[in-house]
Amino acid sequence: MQEFLADYGIWIAAMVFAGVVGGFAAGLLGVGGGIVIVPVLYFVLGGVGVDDAVRMKIAVATSLSTIVLTSLSSARSHYKRGAVDFSLLKSWGLPIFIGVVCGTAIGGRVDGLVLTSVFAVIALLVAVNMVVRADNSALTEDFPNVGVKSAVGVFVGLFSAMMGIGGGTLSVPILTAFGFDIRKAVGTAAAIGFIIAIPGTIGYAAAGWGEANLPAGSIGYVNLIALVALVPLTMLIAPLGAKVAHAIPRRMLSYAFATFLGVTAIRMFVDIYGQIWAG
Repeated sequence: MQEFLADYGIWIAAMVFAGVVGGFAAGLLGVGGGIVIVPVLYFVLGGVGVDDAVRMKIAVATSLSTIVLTSLSSARSHYKRGAVDFSLLKSWGLPIFIGVVCGTAIGGRVDGLVLTSVFAVIALLVAVNMVVRADNSALTEDFPNVGVKSAVGVFVGLFSAMMGIGGGTLSVPILTAFGFDIRKAVGTAAAIGFIIAIPGTIGYAAAGWGEANLPAGSIGYVNLIALVALVPLTMLIAPLGAKVAHAIPRRMLSYAFATFLGVTAIRMFVDIYGQIWAG
């Protein structure tokens, strides 16, 4: 019994730490929690001895489960301010859903190293984009045709599901590059997060059913203890980060986020190299 309580105590403490750090960073950097929560979870899980083969899958799946709840609150807030583009949401909804289903199917089957590599590569690309396009300037006006629009939607859904993010990290820079207003892009991305999170969470829970070496409180790759700890903490701590953010110039925040992603990506590449070398 004491060993059982000790294991749960360490796990809960680790998730509380992840929630505090992830929530503050998400509020400070003005991003959806997934892009922050996934790497925080990934490294915390490694610190408490979770098997390398499953820790990235747990981080991705659990992050998506938190987005189910947080995206609703965020989308409602943006809707009240008229910042949700329903025309875009209708035309992008199905392509994104298709991408999520494919991304979850791939993510549930491939080795955890593949998911870690995907996250590291795209995080690095996003970091470079934030440095080069810190002002979110448009490159063109709207999508050239429906085919391109749908393909981009599938891309956003596919890689968001494999990274455990709500889609804002990918969709906002893409939409602003195609001439969409930044406020509408952010507001619509919040609603897109719900479309990504529901099938993604269900898919990873099913894919990890019966998997060995999962931590206590897991349903497939979704860890309920982490979910319960992360959601209230990220929602409670994020406003503190946002308060600090208002005292910092916007361009500096972009560079800070780019630095965070760059360092995270490099650290993940080091982990990937270490696991390949050890294997």
